[in-house]
Amino acid sequence: MKIGIIGAGRLGTSLARLSLANGHEVAIANSRGPETLELSSKILIPGARPLAVDALIAEHDVIILALPFHQAIQIHPTILDGKTIIDATNYWSPVEGTIPVFEESGLSSSEYIQQYFDGATVVKSLNHIAYNELEEHTGTGRVVLVASDDEAAKQLVTEYVESLGFDASNGGTLAEGQHYQPDTKLFNSRFTLDELE
Repeated sequence: MKIGIIGAGRLGTSLARLSLANGHEVAIANSRGPETLELSSKILIPGARPLAVDALIAEHDVIILALPFHQAIQIHPTILDGKTIIDATNYWSPVEGTIPVFEESGLSSSEYIQQYFDGATVVKSLNHIAYNELEEHTGTGRVVLVASDDEAAKQLVTEYVESLGFDASNGGTLAEGQHYQPDTKLFNSRFTLDELE
């Protein structure tokens, strides 16, 4: 698959390395421009192409949001129209401050992302595993949950997650994705499919 990752922090670079190691093509972008990623792309994620956000979105149909929730909803809402978004964000009010419009919405964080990017298709996944455990736990039988309101997109992301060496499990709809947001039992818990059941 051709994977575009927005966010070049620890999560984004871990996902880039893991994707490259499993045969995917990867491009990565941040808010500061591709020239700021030249060195890190050579040292930390060799093989990943640094691109501007606009160029990355134009060239890729599958986009991973690997950046803080509040930064994700600063991206122009129509720029991702027609794309499949893997929402790996989490809402962390103690760290990024409260977002009243989200908290008052009554939505799960990925439902809010879907509402914000209403021309795209959102799949919630890869948000409940710590960035430093992604590469350590591939191939161990650890479960990664996948939730979406769109079954075709859920299947596509399920295949991607499994290609990384994880056991993907159906996390239901985006509303049900709230069960593996921060401060839930499933968030950053290590479990196999049997343990999840």
